[in-house]
Amino acid sequence: MRVQLDFAAVLAEWPLLLHGVYWTLGLTVISALIGVALGVACAWARSRGPSWLRWVVGTYVELIRNTPFIVQLFFIFFGLPAAGVRLTPELASVIAMVVNLGAYSTEIVRAGLQATPRGQIEAAQSLALTPLQVFMRVVLPPSLARVWPALVSQIIIVMLGSAVCGQLSTPELSYAANLIQSRNFRAFEAFLIATLIYLLLAMALRQLLMWMGPRFLFGRKG
Repeated sequence: MRVQLDFAAVLAEWPLLLHGVYWTLGLTVISALIGVALGVACAWARSRGPSWLRWVVGTYVELIRNTPFIVQLFFIFFGLPAAGVRLTPELASVIAMVVNLGAYSTEIVRAGLQATPRGQIEAAQSLALTPLQVFMRVVLPPSLARVWPALVSQIIIVMLGSAVCGQLSTPELSYAANLIQSRNFRAFEAFLIATLIYLLLAMALRQLLMWMGPRFLFGRKG
């Protein structure tokens, strides 16, 4: 039996694919910015916060890291309306991705914070810096430098996980591919092209983040 592939039928729907890429990147950028910031705050709380705050953050981290992302997504979109909170698919997707990335980045950043030499902190304190200045200027930048590759990998994982958001009709890339194959019944070609696009996006985003980190976060050039 000969199978004839027709990639042209899928590529003819390039505006839909482009729209899906736009949404995938948009979800990733928003969730990365907010999620990493949340992870830094929670990492500080687990490392230097009061005991009650450590317990709250620890519970959040363990709950998210030990449950599937799709369950978290469905709970936010389908479960919260029972409590009177109704969200659009796009907003529910962003919240789910932020919550998920925040939990994983908490432990990644905390590992970097715990590797900070005690003498480095004491030296900063001897210069009469405030605790916030010590954390933001002395502790955080080298900590991020230590764990940046792991943090970048987690951002890539969250970007790829955004494909699940298509289950809510969020118009990201996997949703676009599924819509295309429902129109022309070219499922193999549609999802193969989507796979290649995801691969290119992941590789490009990794290179971009690895370039941006040392230049804008760590205080190092070159």
